Amino acid sequence: MSSYKKQIHEYITAHKDDMTEFLSRLISYKSVMGEPAENMPFGKGCAEVLGEFLSECGKFGFKTKNIDNYAAHADMNDLPPSLGILCHLDVVPEGTGWTSDPYKAEIRGDKIFGRGAIDDKGPAAAALFAMKCVRELDIPLKKGVRIIVGCNEENGSEDMEYYLRHEKFPEMLVTPDGNYPVINIEKGMLRCEITDTDFSENIISLHGGSVINAVPELCEAVVKNTSADKVNGIARGIDNIKIYAEDKNDCTYIRAEGVCAHASTPEQGVNAVTAMLTLLGRLFGGKAEALSALFPYGETDGNSAGVKCSDEKSGGLTLVLSVINAENGTLKAYCDSRFPVSKTLDEISSALCKNLADKGFSAKIVLGSEPHYVDSDSDFVKSLLAVYEDVTGEKGECIAIGGGTYVHDTENGVAFGAEFPGEDNHMHGADEFIKISSLLLNAEIYANMIASVAISD
Repeated sequence: MSSYKKQIHEYITAHKDDMTEFLSRLISYKSVMGEPAENMPFGKGCAEVLGEFLSECGKFGFKTKNIDNYAAHADMNDLPPSLGILCHLDVVPEGTGWTSDPYKAEIRGDKIFGRGAIDDKGPAAAALFAMKCVRELDIPLKKGVRIIVGCNEENGSEDMEYYLRHEKFPEMLVTPDGNYPVINIEKGMLRCEITDTDFSENIISLHGGSVINAVPELCEAVVKNTSADKVNGIARGIDNIKIYAEDKNDCTYIRAEGVCAHASTPEQGVNAVTAMLTLLGRLFGGKAEALSALFPYGETDGNSAGVKCSDEKSGGLTLVLSVINAENGTLKAYCDSRFPVSKTLDEISSALCKNLADKGFSAKIVLGSEPHYVDSDSDFVKSLLAVYEDVTGEKGECIAIGGGTYVHDTENGVAFGAEFPGEDNHMHGADEFIKISSLLLNAEIYANMIASVAISD
């Protein structure tokens, strides 16, 4: 635990306006992945926000290095970097539903609104000011500290692949790209493409879901050889879903409305695609019924697809049929699975593809990663938990998640913040925000982390 806690608190509190002003500048850059250009591998916005961040690092006296606008780093002292803080400055598209300009920070009370406020520009600003705090308080360090910033976390982390061809990560690595206290386990993940060329002659079109990593909230179908009355009769036997049917132009138009959720927590959503498949299977049988049998409406544990499993450390597997498109008998669909640390990508993918093939579907894995695990009893993890407890007064413990953070593909990295338990900052949604009080508390935690971890031999 840091003996500089009081000094750090006073420093961070005194620099509240500086931090909020810097975060506001970062938010002003539309750093959504764009068309690559010369020396701008992820587009103009990403290159510009990286330059803004490095400029601020330079003002603080940190030695910076830009790795061809893929990523960059800044060192707070001249010692070999042993502690790394990994942040990203790219953001997801703004989407719709905002009550303010997503790229013009707006302060309302204790909240700063803007795309990237919590993911991950706010935490990056907090980490940078934590380093500035430790340096200006002249806290003696025996280890080097480096902040690393990238611009492609939201689209596959090509930035880090490129960075690691030129640099290496410090032995201790944290990212403020998750939740407190410490995320030391991230489940494995796979995405599977499912195809069929003889799906159903009665289904003229079928479309549901838009992204693979989310429970689909909408599915629509145009079918023949049935009626709206028959559809509505069957729909009454399918719980917790809104299904509408209308006869028009010798066809029946069907719409299912569910509830969106992240694919790592599918139990929080209502899957409109699997509800529609249940309906179509009962109407027509055939391949719709076969696909529904593998992905039953309401099931999220992969039992019917033959991949159900769990372990004590990371919990159970999840499986979501998230995107479906069919026209003229040709089907293409995608599913997303998050699996526990006791299983390998090959074990889950082999079983899933075999069971799909047994039902007559072609299947191939289009994306996959092994689980990520860092020992909760390591000295580094225990030191992070001790800092969290000391600064917040709350219990520090390790948690496992089904989602992935920026350190998923690293050897020893853990997520340390930036969201506190019980917070909902509308990450990836409209009106994303961070509380100013949380921004300051993050900076305090990271400064105390640096003072605790880098001050010892």
